[in-house]
Amino acid sequence: MEGHCLTDIELEDEFFKLQARMIDVGILKGLTHPETIKYSQELDMIINHFQKVSSQY
Repeated sequence: MEGHCLTDIELEDEFFKLQARMIDVGILKGLTHPETIKYSQELDMIINHFQKVSSQY
């Protein structure tokens, strides 16, 4: 994702893919597993981006 400018649609698609991965990893490895937390943090960045963009309107 870094170094590549994504459209809002691509970013939304990436959000849902990451969300599904985070849920799968959370179920398999636990909610406090580093991989689950990594996906959660990536999702937070996407959410923050959408909130920042939507607040500009």
